[in-house]
Amino acid sequence: MAVIVATDNDFKDVLNSNQKVVVKYFADWCGSCRLFAPKFKRMSDDEAFANVAFVDVNAETSPEARKLANVNNLPTFAIFKNGQFVDSVAASKEDAVRELIHKLDA
Repeated sequence: MAVIVATDNDFKDVLNSNQKVVVKYFADWCGSCRLFAPKFKRMSDDEAFANVAFVDVNAETSPEARKLANVNNLPTFAIFKNGQFVDSVAASKEDAVRELIHKLDA
């Protein structure tokens, strides 16, 4: 599945139209964010996560979306279920993000 790019304008619509969502909060200046982008795309294509929507949000240009997950560090990954914030992790390790996504099935 393609990674959805969302902004403050459509973030809540994306959350409400997908039962399970993982969001990568990034900034253009963040090197770790750029390095993680191909991994995030690869995970979005993983059959194990076929029922999860993968979303990119620029934390600098979408402050309202950033507040919903209390983002203080980048990159931060957050999961939402049925439109509600569940958990987040500030990390650039794929294992940490996969572990976070698995919490959606708990």
